[in-house]
Amino acid sequence: MLIAFFVNDMEREHENFTTTVLAHTAAQRGHRVCYVTPSDFVLHPDDKMAVHARFAPAKKYKSHSDFFAAMQQVGTQTEAIEATDIDVLMLRSDPSLDAQTMPWAADIGILFGREAAKRGVLVVNDPDSLGRAVNKLYFQSFPEEVRAETLITKHANDIKEFAKAQGGNLILKPLQGSGGSGVFKVDGDGSSNMNQIIEAIDRDGYIIAQAYVPAASKGDIRLFMMNGWPLKIGTKYAAMRRVASKGDIRSNIHAGGTAAKVKIGATELRVAEVIRPKLIADGMFLVGIDIVGDKILEVNVFSPGNLKSIGDMNDVDFTVPIIESLETKLKIAQDYKGAFDNCALATM
Repeated sequence: MLIAFFVNDMEREHENFTTTVLAHTAAQRGHRVCYVTPSDFVLHPDDKMAVHARFAPAKKYKSHSDFFAAMQQVGTQTEAIEATDIDVLMLRSDPSLDAQTMPWAADIGILFGREAAKRGVLVVNDPDSLGRAVNKLYFQSFPEEVRAETLITKHANDIKEFAKAQGGNLILKPLQGSGGSGVFKVDGDGSSNMNQIIEAIDRDGYIIAQAYVPAASKGDIRLFMMNGWPLKIGTKYAAMRRVASKGDIRSNIHAGGTAAKVKIGATELRVAEVIRPKLIADGMFLVGIDIVGDKILEVNVFSPGNLKSIGDMNDVDFTVPIIESLETKLKIAQDYKGAFDNCALATM
């Protein structure tokens, strides 16, 4: 099996990134592995699609660090292949990272992912559904019972009225973005600096005003979902608690938050069950959901991270069932010869 991992930029990759450990596990299981970036796709006049891919040397690696070092050695060396040579294309880029500096690249994975799927490549997560999830508006399509009350607007007065209705306690953040960027908390009568906060976020587009969930003071829970179900090995769930650093409201690890083990209970499983049907229907193979109390704050369908840290905490390797699931999907695709579309196959 040839698995291609689509990322923003090879220089941004890190040895502990989820993409790295997934690619390493695939290589250890005997699969060919390559990386693809936004500038690597080609569509020829005869409608054939090609890819300039960076291939991992085909061998066994002592560790994911050794694998990453080998990929760094590959550098900019690419090999042109037909897109149909790829069995699985795993879209692992974060469109928001390219939105400002390389806007042309932000949706390239989705666009060429669709083209690859048309040619019989299994693309996960499903690119058509990712196209509908390119901003946090996708969050609003989940059942109201598991969503924190949310307003989306560009008008300051709308936000101020919403703040009054919520007792002044709000989280303000941009509609587009990730990793805790541009997230602010307004407390009580925080109107003294609300105008400045609104102006700061408004420069980048629409604003999300979200009712503050008191349980967020203890941090949130990142839970991985695979094929619509909580990812687990035995009794251990692929989950962790993320706690914001002192004086900060953002629990994202990249924003300075810290990680800790967490016990997944009935509340979290109930939330996962409520959102499960949509994840399956949308072909969202691998997803990270952020839970506070009985609410989801965000659903990361593009490049959920910290899987290695979670595995280390639990002394298990959660990448193995993920690659095994891709192997199963490919077998189904071969056995049923096009009977299922990409979206359906992605969560089988």
